[in-house]
Amino acid sequence: MIKNIIFDMGQVLIKFDGEYFISRVGIKDAGDKKLLMREVYKSVEWAMMDRGSISDAEAAELMCRRLPERLHEAVRKLTLEWDRPIMPVEGMADLIKELKESGYGIYLLSNASLKQKEYWRSIPGSEYFDGRVVSAEEKLVKPQPEIYRLICERYDLTPEESVFIDDAPANCEAACLCGLNAVVFHGDQQELRDKLRALGIKCRL
Repeated sequence: MIKNIIFDMGQVLIKFDGEYFISRVGIKDAGDKKLLMREVYKSVEWAMMDRGSISDAEAAELMCRRLPERLHEAVRKLTLEWDRPIMPVEGMADLIKELKESGYGIYLLSNASLKQKEYWRSIPGSEYFDGRVVSAEEKLVKPQPEIYRLICERYDLTPEESVFIDDAPANCEAACLCGLNAVVFHGDQQELRDKLRALGIKCRL
């Protein structure tokens, strides 16, 4: 019987769309958009931020060193201010509230930088969480098996009684290999509800 629901954050609780963020900071040139996507959101520094190897500010500085000066302000905004404002995934806060009221333990397992603790409480539904594990704070990232074991050990969760929800199939596979149930989220809250009910979890149609 499932007793605990573990959520990813980006593209599950909140939208994380690099192309949208780049347009939002006023970049219109197609070449600059492509450059920023590659050198910010697909950079080694972004991966290092998620692991907690460097701070967000340090990452932005390193990115700026290899980009033209005209893009430096955009780099800093894309790295340090992408969460202004937070864009919730529709319906997820209601689902989390419903699951919490039904008695399930609610947890977060996210690859995110050290900045996550600054905006976490701004995410709708965050008030219902019983615990959180963030990659940068632990120096571990999904899909490393150690991070799944860590959340189970820290909050005394039995893997077989827990389900992990993530938009990345590889992260869900790793969860399964650690004994958890897993559901890939494709952006459709109704589809997610159907899959949760198939696991015996109580939630509305």
